This record gives sequence, C-alpha cells and structure tokens, in this order.
Amino acid sequence: MLGSSNATPLRQDARTPDWAVADVQEFVPRQAQEPQMSNENEIPVAHTFEPFQANHTANPYLDHSMNGAAFFQGGTGFQQPVQYHQYAPIGPFSTNLAPYQRTVHDLFIPNDLREEIQKKSAATLQTLPNSQLPSHIENYHSLVPLDTNHKSSTLFGGYHSWVYKAQSSANGHFFALRRIEGFRLTNELAIRSGQAWKNVVSPNVVRVVDVFTNRAFGDSSLFFATDYHPLSKTLLEHHHIGQAWARPGRSSKDQVLEPVLWSYVVQIASAIKAIHSSGLAARLLDPSKILVTGKNRIRLNGCGIIDVVQFDSNVVPLPQLQRQDLVNFALVILSLGSGTPDAGANFARSMDLFKRFYKPELQTAVVWLYSSMHDHEKTIDQFLQLISNQMVTAFSAALHTDDALYSELSREVENARLVRLMAKLNFINERPEFEHDRAWSENGERYFLKLFRDYVFHHVDAQNRPVIDLGHVLTCLNKVDAGSEERVTLISRDEQSCFVVTYRELKKGIESAFQDLMKRSAPLR
Repeated sequence: MLGSSNATPLRQDARTPDWAVADVQEFVPRQAQEPQMSNENEIPVAHTFEPFQANHTANPYLDHSMNGAAFFQGGTGFQQPVQYHQYAPIGPFSTNLAPYQRTVHDLFIPNDLREEIQKKSAATLQTLPNSQLPSHIENYHSLVPLDTNHKSSTLFGGYHSWVYKAQSSANGHFFALRRIEGFRLTNELAIRSGQAWKNVVSPNVVRVVDVFTNRAFGDSSLFFATDYHPLSKTLLEHHHIGQAWARPGRSSKDQVLEPVLWSYVVQIASAIKAIHSSGLAARLLDPSKILVTGKNRIRLNGCGIIDVVQFDSNVVPLPQLQRQDLVNFALVILSLGSGTPDAGANFARSMDLFKRFYKPELQTAVVWLYSSMHDHEKTIDQFLQLISNQMVTAFSAALHTDDALYSELSREVENARLVRLMAKLNFINERPEFEHDRAWSENGERYFLKLFRDYVFHHVDAQNRPVIDLGHVLTCLNKVDAGSEERVTLISRDEQSCFVVTYRELKKGIESAFQDLMKRSAPLR
C-alpha cells in the first residue's frame, strides 16, 4: 500500500459498546387539539405531541416553558414540533478538557442559546388554523392573537386593547399589531402625532412602524404596527407582580436582584432620554407595558398610543408630561422592588417595603425621580448624571455580553464554508450523465474525488464497521478548505487502487470539477 509517514490514517478501531446505545422509541404523534390561548405577550399554544404515548411513559423532552407547544400550518396537516434535544449533549460535561478531549458540544454554539433562537423562530412562524380573524388588514395578513385579556385598560383611556402577530405582504417581515377597539378618529392630526414615534430610534423602545385606522373588525379601530419580539413577557408577568401572581408571605427569593433592577433603571433612563430628545413624552410607563425580550433586556412598549387617543383632550404642556414620565419611572422601579402593582396608591408603604431589600443609592434614585412631580427643574439628563456609576457598570456588562455573542458567532462563521464544500462534493460525485466522459469516469482524473468522499463520510474501522466521527469529517473538510499540504491516502472500495494526494490537490480538483459543472449548466446562447 502506498503512503507516507504523515499520511492521515485510513482506519481506526472504534466501537460504541452495545450497552451504551439507547433503546429509541418510535415517534407516534398524538391527534392535534384546539389551540389554547395564553396571556398577552405569549403565543397561543396547542397540546403537545407525546412521542412516548405507546407505553404511556413521561416525555423527558417536554418543554414546560412553552407548554409543549406544537405548531401547525393552516389547513394542510400538521408540522411536528422542533425536537430541541436531538443535538444536546447527553449527561454533564467538563469545561476543563484538553484539546484532544473536545466533544461535539464544543464545536457549535451553546445549546441553550440555539434552543432559544429556535423557539423564537418557531413562535414567529406559528399560524392559527381556521382563524375567524380578518384575512388581511392594510398590507398585513396571517393574524395570530397575542392578547387574550378581555378587560378594558385604563392605560388607554378605557378602550379595549388587543395585540396580534401579523406578516407584512410588503417585505415578508413579522410585526405586532395593537388594536384599539372602537376608536373614532375625529382629527387627522391625531394620526400624525402617532407617526412622529416612527422617528424614535432606541434599543430600549419598541419601534413604531405604522399608525392607521381600519374597519376590518366591523368597527372603527386604531392600529399601531410595531416590531415583533417573539416570546416576550411583560415585567409584570416576568417578576410575578400583582394579585394574579402574589404569594402569601413574599420572601427575599421573590425580589428582583439589585444588579438586575439597576440594569432596568439604566435601560428605562436610556429610553426616556431618546424619547425626550425627540420632543416627545412616553406617557405610558407601566410594568404591564414594558417587555422583557431577553435576559435582563427590556423595551418600552405602547408608547404613542395615548398621544393619539387623547389628542383632542386638554392639551398638557410637554415639559409637564416629561416630568410625569420621571414620576412614572419611579413608580415602575418601586413596583418591581416592592412587588406591588399599585405602588403609587400608597407610596410611603411601598417605599418601606422597598427599603428592606435595596441599598440607599437605589432608594435615593427612586425618591429623586418621584420628587420630580414638584420640582420643575429636574430632567432626565440630570438623573443620568446621578446614576453615572451604574451606567458604566451596565455598559461594561453589555460589552461583556457583546464579546460573548461575538465569540459564539466566530465559532459558527466557517460553517457556511463547510456547507458549501459539502454541496460541491455532492454536485461532483456520482454523475451518471457524464459516465462516457473520461475525466469523470472510474479511471479519470477526478476519480480520486469520489475516493475522498468515501474517506470522509464512509470511514470504516479494521473490522469494516462504519465509523461515525464528526470530528474526522470537520477536520478533513477544514483541511481541504484551507488547501493544506498534508498528504492523505485514498483507497478504492475494492482495494485495487490507491492515491496519495495533498489536501491542496484535492481542493484544486474540487474547484476544477465544479467550474466544469458550472460551464455545462450555463444555458446555450
């Protein structure tokens, strides 16, 4: 057999013991049931499929955080839920491993991050079969309700408010539509006041895309189209504030951690700064309307609605509205810290609860904001100076998070190159239409590319048993992509032919063959 001292070994002795192989149950989907509706900022969910229904054992992979949501396509059958466990590592693993001990887990992004992205993607693409909702509103279609709260909200002047997920026919993107039911537009300038919010660009404010009225629901309704953040919750829901989430004897475990609360303070202050700098006032600062879109990541939602629905009411000077924003800001922080949704009803009592868990610096910030009601000189700029130390801390944390995400992205950036390389290999190999072309024949100059495909994906050990080694595949493909000078020994399946080539030669052969295919696929002129 031809070879060299640095040739990559063709075979290896490796076998997974029989006792280590799990007895996999056959997947048996359960009959789909009618979807159940959840709260305002969660998607409607349906009963989950149970892959272990045959033997009535519990499904260990059921995602309780989403109630085992199974997503359906309208009217054309069902789509099986994403099996998040398929790529997850089995059992605990150590992070202090030598390079030669790396596992498959180390080659890709963390499973919790991948699963979070997949869940949000699945929620975005969810549809509502047999929906009685309007087929389209303006240029939005495929409505899915996100809000099932039938109570009217005093935050919107007593109007009923509904939220839907919808897809734009203009660009295919998904948006959230907030409907203000029964609103009659009496002044065209009111819509313009809502359109002004399209110019507010802040990472802590849900972006307003469009404001319009429509009668698709059989009444005159006002619609605010905003960016859609899948699987987001409100601060009220996320921290279990209010009667619906109250527990007897609230303990310190229920409290928002002080670093988290400071993070919220900095983000809300940043949002208010952007709003006030645009000549506007938020007017709607409430834990039930602030969305948690990621880990300690919040965005003000519903801004601009009061500007439209109360446009014809008594005009309040903008400076007074902006000072009220600061007061409402204080009440939001106080509600989160004390666990009471109506902190403004009894400020002194809520403040006593707040002081039990938080340091004087945070207490001072809340009192400073609340006193803006009587101090006409206070502005958001002054408050930002007051909390400058915490802003530096929050900024440093944001940079650390950015570094971590960039690091994870850098581990995935070459995946596209390997996918393209595998696609080229599959385009090139096994082309029966070219069997009479000597270059593509079993004796042709491109025959070694077929042997390389076998070497990468059809690897066997000394007992001729298949070897499933992802590390071997990635190593070989990366060496070809880099054009390494390392030699590799390729042997035909009948062991009658042997090639010793470098990865650089393999790369050149792949590119040459693929370019030939490209020329042959070009239409005749």
